[in-house]
Amino acid sequence: MTTTAPRDEQLWSRCDGCSSLLYRKRLRRNLDVCPECGSHARLDAPDRVAQLVDPDSFTPLPEQAVRVDPIGFVDALPYPHRLGAARTGTGLDEAVVCGTARVGGHPVALAVMDFRFLGGSLGCAVGELITRTAERALADAVPLVLVTASGGARMQEGALSLMQMATVSQAVAGLREAGLLTVSVITDPTYGGVAASFATNTDVVLAESGARLGFAGPRVIRQVTGATLPEGFQTAEFLLRHGQVDLVVPRHALRGRLTALLAAAEAGRRVPVPRQEPAPRPAAGADAPAGATGPARDAWETVRTARHPGRPTTLDYLETAFDGFVELHGDRLGADCPAIVGGVARLDGRPVMVIGHQKGHTTAELVARNFGMASPAGHRKALRLMRLAARLHLPVVTLVDTPGADPGVDAEQQGQAAAIAENILALSVLPTPVVAVVTGEGGSGGALALAVADRVLMLEHAVYSVISPEGCAAILWPDSSAAPQAARALRLTAADLCRLGVVDEVVPEPRPAAHGDPAAAAELLGRAVTANLAPLLSVPPATLVRRRRQRFRRFGAARAVDGTGPHDVSRNGTRTEVAP
Repeated sequence: MTTTAPRDEQLWSRCDGCSSLLYRKRLRRNLDVCPECGSHARLDAPDRVAQLVDPDSFTPLPEQAVRVDPIGFVDALPYPHRLGAARTGTGLDEAVVCGTARVGGHPVALAVMDFRFLGGSLGCAVGELITRTAERALADAVPLVLVTASGGARMQEGALSLMQMATVSQAVAGLREAGLLTVSVITDPTYGGVAASFATNTDVVLAESGARLGFAGPRVIRQVTGATLPEGFQTAEFLLRHGQVDLVVPRHALRGRLTALLAAAEAGRRVPVPRQEPAPRPAAGADAPAGATGPARDAWETVRTARHPGRPTTLDYLETAFDGFVELHGDRLGADCPAIVGGVARLDGRPVMVIGHQKGHTTAELVARNFGMASPAGHRKALRLMRLAARLHLPVVTLVDTPGADPGVDAEQQGQAAAIAENILALSVLPTPVVAVVTGEGGSGGALALAVADRVLMLEHAVYSVISPEGCAAILWPDSSAAPQAARALRLTAADLCRLGVVDEVVPEPRPAAHGDPAAAAELLGRAVTANLAPLLSVPPATLVRRRRQRFRRFGAARAVDGTGPHDVSRNGTRTEVAP
């Protein structure tokens, strides 16, 4: 709603939907839903909490939000200045409000995102707070309710913001294993990394009337495809028709529907869930990954090398680094995505399941493979092969080389966000060893869908990022010509990500790069995967899963207190400071 009266406590508002002039008190009594046209105005997190939970039942979590600036990002303003302005403008410490409450008399752990705070973006601190809320739900054996409103992962925190998709998803996986209900309430808007993780990998997905949900936003889709979007595209009602949400609920009925779900979950529980403690956090500097050697290279030049058309593809590596590849096709839901290839092969004589993005070398090959951008069918095919590998007790090797997931209209209609989210969730609990290698471009959630692994390797001239440099520059700089500057700011090279702890090992390439000697590159990749896979083969499945979760759990924003007050800590390259 757009306020039109600056005096008398803003007594009147104009509806953005029908332009009706509305008496503010009447609008508030109607839960900020226009009584003329039914348009749902956006709510801030405190108002949302007040509407959803029982009176006086909400207790904030004791954890404080922390100041995080992991990569020293600067565009027009230094990132800490943007954070400070957001805190001043919203009165919140971060883009989420977390706590415990009762809804219809039923206890829940609750996390509510606020779009006013940097577009509700998912950064390290937000991921940490939502993860701790999920851990509190597990400890108290109560359902988790997530209310989402976000533009996606926070670009200013680089690949570490991307890691939050996996961090929170793993917390959701823990609740699923414990038999505790998880519910997401989709509000307007929910996009990007949030849509492709915890917003859509809960047990039940509710959408408020008029809410919009998608992996790629309409503007991005128009820019990439030039397509005319169908009426109501990505709205809750559109998503319901395409099977991507369980229910679309008007705001006045939302609390009642939540209460009914919580009551059913409580009645269905037969035995208490054992009380579990959160996974231990590693000490500062513990398990630091091996860093890259050699002179530093310009990030933009590395991006261009990673995109070189002669760079070996997944099929090239399968022909040289692996033996006896038998390709398996189809998602078993009606499609076979050419951008994802997978099947059974042998590595150093051992059977493995290999799944990877496939680009191509010629224009015709790139077009046929959709430039390595997987559709939902591709992600579901990968998911099917991962689960098959677990049933057959085969290790999984993934080869990541994609600009990102398919941003097309068809991909959104077919549930792109949910497909990526499900892969992240499945990899979080897969009871078999997983080694991922970023061989070229590791673009956003489309890359992470194959990269939640026990060991994450990266070729020397590969890149891995929350967004492309061009996309980052177009949003945060005057135009996309600042892509080289954005590439440097994003810290997306193998050496950068090794220092940040996102990558465990950098695999060297022949000179000048893999495209110069593909056979040598394949030999180096095969040796590195074999060496990293070998120690995982004797680890019990439960231990594998626990360690994998611990690996991604460390990407949350840690809160450190030494008894005298908050202080800065450095852990895995992340600078943190407790907010005042």
